[in-house]
Amino acid sequence: MHKLEKPTMTESDAFPAPTSYLDILQCAKHQTFENSPEKEVQDYGHTCSETILCRDPLEDLEAYPPAEPIIAEETKLLLSNLLDISPVLTEVASAIIDDSFTRCFKSNPPERWNWNLYLFPLWCLGVVVRYGILFPVRVLLLTAGWVVFLTCFFPVHYCMQDHKLRRKLERDLVVFLFGSFVASWTAVIKYHGPRPSPRQKQVFVANHTSMIDFYILEQSTAFACIMQKYPGWVGWLQTYALPSVGCISFNRTEAKDRHYVAKRLREHVEDPESNPLLIFPEGTCVNNEYVVMFKKGAFELGCTVCPIAIKYNKIFVDAFWNSRKQSITQHLIRLMTSWAVVCDVWYMEPQNILPGETSIEFAERVRKLIADRVGIKMVPWDGYLKYQRPSPKLKEKKQQELANAVFNKLEGKL
Repeated sequence: MHKLEKPTMTESDAFPAPTSYLDILQCAKHQTFENSPEKEVQDYGHTCSETILCRDPLEDLEAYPPAEPIIAEETKLLLSNLLDISPVLTEVASAIIDDSFTRCFKSNPPERWNWNLYLFPLWCLGVVVRYGILFPVRVLLLTAGWVVFLTCFFPVHYCMQDHKLRRKLERDLVVFLFGSFVASWTAVIKYHGPRPSPRQKQVFVANHTSMIDFYILEQSTAFACIMQKYPGWVGWLQTYALPSVGCISFNRTEAKDRHYVAKRLREHVEDPESNPLLIFPEGTCVNNEYVVMFKKGAFELGCTVCPIAIKYNKIFVDAFWNSRKQSITQHLIRLMTSWAVVCDVWYMEPQNILPGETSIEFAERVRKLIADRVGIKMVPWDGYLKYQRPSPKLKEKKQQELANAVFNKLEGKL
C-alpha cells in the first residue's frame, strides 16, 4: 500500500496578487476562509479516511507545520485606497475623528461622585435640601420680585408724564427684576474691572453661554441688548418691559428684521442718553468651552468696542442652555434646584479698529482677547449653522462629486 501524496501549492498560486479593489476584497475573504478553524476541520474530515491507515501521526505533524496567516500586503492599504476615491469620503472621515462643531453645543457635566456607600447618603440629603427647602424658598423670592415689578412698572410706564424720571424708574425696575432672577439661583458672581457707564459711540460685546448671561449683566448695569424674539413670558418681557431700556428684539430668519436692527444700532450708538449697548456676536449659545465666530455687524459701527468675558464654574451646575432640548423655563428651574451658579465676569479694556484693519479682522482680534481671558478655545465655525440645514444645491453638488469619482475609478479599472 503506497502513501497518498497531497498535491503541493505555492503561496502565489493560492493567493494571486490583487490588482483591483474587488481582487483585494476577494483575497481577504479567501485568506480568512483558508485560515479559519472550520476550513481545517473540513479538510481533515475529507482526507482522514484515506490517510489514517497509511500515515504515521508523527509524520503528519511534520508534514503539516502550524500555518501562519498570509496577509497580502496590498490589503493593508485598503482604507487609504477607499479614501482616495473621493474627497467626500475624506471629509466624512475627518468629521468623525474631529467634529469640533458639534462639541461646541454639547453639555459636558462633571463626573459623578456620589455612587459609593458613604457618599450616597450625603447626596440624598443634598437632594432633599435642594428640592424640599431651597427650591420653594427661591420660587417665593422670584414670585415676590415679579409682583413688585408688575405692581410698579405699569403705573410708571402709563401714568408718569415726566419722561426723564419715568425712564430712570423703568430702568431701575428692570434691573430689580433681573436681580430677583439672579437671587433665585443663589448666584455667586465676581465682577472684574470698572463697571460700564453710558457713553456715546461705544458697544459692549460678550461671549454667549445662556440667556442668563443677559440677566447677570443686566442686574448690574441697565444694558440695551440685541436679542432674538422668543415666545411665552420671555416674549412678553421683550414686548412690554425691555424696550424701556432700549432692548431690540428681532427674528434672525427675517431679512427685513435684520435691516431694521442695523439701522437701530447706528441710531443707538449716536444717542448720548441711551443705555450701554450689549451684543452677543456669536448669535447662539455655546457651551462655555469654545467660542465660535463673531458676526461683524457690531464691529462695523465705527465706535469703540468693549469686550466682556464670562466664565461659569461647573462645580454645582452647568449653565449652558441647549435651546433644542430645554425651554428657558426648564433651564431656569434646573438652575434653581442647584446649590448655586458660580460665575466670573471681566470688563476688559476698550478696543478700537486699527489702521488698515478690516471689520472681520477686528472681530477676530476681540474674540481672541475674550477667549484668552477665560481660557476657552476658538473654533472657525458660524454659530448660525446650528439652526440651518445644508441647502439642496450643496447636497446635490456633493453627491455629483462622489458619483463622478466612483465612476472614474471604475472606468479606469475596466
